[in-house]
Amino acid sequence: MSAAASAAGHEEVPHRGVLTLCVMLATIMQALDTTIANVALPYMQGNLSATQDQINWVLTSYIVAAAIVTPVTGFIVARFGRKRVFLLSVAGFTVASMLCGMAASLPQMVLFRLLQGVFGAPLVPMSQSVLLDSYPKEKHGSAMAMWGVGVMVGPILGPVLGGWLTEAYNWRFVFYINLPVGILTFMGLSAFLSDSKRNAVRFDWFGFVCLSVMIGALQMMLDRGEQIDWFSSTEIVIETALTILAGYLFIVHTLTARNPFLDPRIFADRNFNVGLVFIFIVGVILLATLALLTPYLQNLMGFPVITAGIILGPRGVGTMIAMMIVGRVISKIDARYLVLLGLILTIWVLWEMVGYTPDVSQFTLIMNGIVQGLGLGFMFVPLSTITFATLPSEFRTQGTALFSLTRNIGSSIGISLVSFLLTRNTQVVHASLTEHVTPYNLALKIPRIAEHWDIGSTSGLAALNSEITRQATVIAYGDDFKLMMYVAIVAIPGLLLLRGPKRKDEPMEAILE
Repeated sequence: MSAAASAAGHEEVPHRGVLTLCVMLATIMQALDTTIANVALPYMQGNLSATQDQINWVLTSYIVAAAIVTPVTGFIVARFGRKRVFLLSVAGFTVASMLCGMAASLPQMVLFRLLQGVFGAPLVPMSQSVLLDSYPKEKHGSAMAMWGVGVMVGPILGPVLGGWLTEAYNWRFVFYINLPVGILTFMGLSAFLSDSKRNAVRFDWFGFVCLSVMIGALQMMLDRGEQIDWFSSTEIVIETALTILAGYLFIVHTLTARNPFLDPRIFADRNFNVGLVFIFIVGVILLATLALLTPYLQNLMGFPVITAGIILGPRGVGTMIAMMIVGRVISKIDARYLVLLGLILTIWVLWEMVGYTPDVSQFTLIMNGIVQGLGLGFMFVPLSTITFATLPSEFRTQGTALFSLTRNIGSSIGISLVSFLLTRNTQVVHASLTEHVTPYNLALKIPRIAEHWDIGSTSGLAALNSEITRQATVIAYGDDFKLMMYVAIVAIPGLLLLRGPKRKDEPMEAILE
């Protein structure tokens, strides 16, 4: 089919505006649940009589289930049809959310979160695929801007909404809120979503098992590593070995099997490959930065959860503003320039964050959050557009699943890395600072200092140690922000590997060659 015919076919999609709204609701519903439950964990812990280690399984079960099921989206859509799978996913996710809200014990909660992850996994890649199929090629930028609002703003606003619901009502409403959204989404998709062509494809069980073991073991390792001291734990060593072995078997099987689970031809597209690398980096920067800022505001600056959420909220406003701008200009400006602008804004804000102290003003926090939101918006939408600009439509559902999976893995790796470095660097800096606490340090003999930190008394030493720990933690946070900045800087040369957008007079066939 020619580009013109394809565009014409897209123009004939009925009720496209309502369909877009329903797809966005599905995206927001799933994206919110990646972070909204975090705030409610302490309340769940007391209500469900769980230890700190046990309650973390509420998050781990959801993440692992979603990571394993996401790559299967392409197969189940091809086998059973887009509409049936989408409706089943929305219905299952909504019912699982209600069950989570009604859970009376920790095993029930973990089981229902597993179900939530299973049914929620296809929502984001299918939403992206539906929008790409519903809009003509020249409007893909606008479509990805609308889709990106849910994907990027959901995790940012999750803690805000979760904190408010938990404080104002009950932690169970963190899950109950999905009921009205799920019903509206299901009704809209039932009425306006068209089905896709079905293919009697053969399922590659060996490839699926290898990929599932690799992803599941990797997610478990990343999620539990900090809790059980990484490689000093036998569990982490086993999970690492499983990740490497299953990954090796999956790669060899994919390259040698006749009908592999993941079609290797999808990686023949350069834009798609480079796009996966960039979305991995976006995943690292987005949620890893949030994972650092939330405890920074609460533990070091002493803000209550609601105030911390309000300060982080404007970050989502910046993202939405950037996406609205990008949706209007992406057809006129090279997408690579927009990604570069997003990286520069992100680098600038992270450099500002390196110098944060507990005395930083709320105005500075909010303004830097807005600018970082702008940077993420300018990166995400053009990147989503250019990644799929030259990918054949037959690989679109499989490609969007890989796109979402890569972003989630990037987020998991980023959060685990910064959490590990925060703990380690705090200890290293603390040890370095305590070397200067001696009776011969004249600074400690200054009257106003000695009054608070008298090293000759137990209470004075305890107070001094508390302040040293606080200062060491501030420095460790700065080191993590600096690492995120370096990650963004290193990504800039990768823009040279992306192909520019197709010229209007260039036929689609030339792009796909």
